[in-house]
Amino acid sequence: MFFSCVLFLLACNSDYTPKPRGYFKIGMPDKRYQTFNQQGYPYTFQYPAYGVVVKDSTFFESRPENPYWINIDFPQFGGRIHISYKEVEPNNFDSLVNDAFTLSYKQHTYKASAIEPEPFVTPKGLSGVFFNLKGNTATASQFFITDSTRHFLRGALYFSATPNADSLQPVNDFLRRDLQQLINTLEWKK
Repeated sequence: MFFSCVLFLLACNSDYTPKPRGYFKIGMPDKRYQTFNQQGYPYTFQYPAYGVVVKDSTFFESRPENPYWINIDFPQFGGRIHISYKEVEPNNFDSLVNDAFTLSYKQHTYKASAIEPEPFVTPKGLSGVFFNLKGNTATASQFFITDSTRHFLRGALYFSATPNADSLQPVNDFLRRDLQQLINTLEWKK
């Protein structure tokens, strides 16, 4: 009985050290790419083999305004790349670019700690802007790419989760490389 009381009293004097919050380990698949080259679409590109291309069937409770809109789903991450395409017409190029900037800034400015637009030119000679959004935003990566005369494609990566930059960072970094592959391999068909 005496031994139990001493052990109990000694256990009460130990210092408690709080543990940091932990997150589940996310297994990343091997990087392998396949080509999206479906009949009738005005573009082709490479996307990850662990992604599933799905035709976009809803646009604010109605049909999409363009039949070339698709999504690339990543079921293992709860992520989706929304890809929208529009033809450049004589008087709409500036509005397409303005819309891309507005969608990147207006909806995310109040949550983002930083928004970094990075202009780029692909190996195929196409140009665009890649937006890196920092902080607890709904999306960390958006882009648009165009030839400025006929084609305009916009993409945005979203997750079906509450935005938490710390827990989503590994997946965002992993999929950002896939977005770069998509951008660098994009070609127009016509």
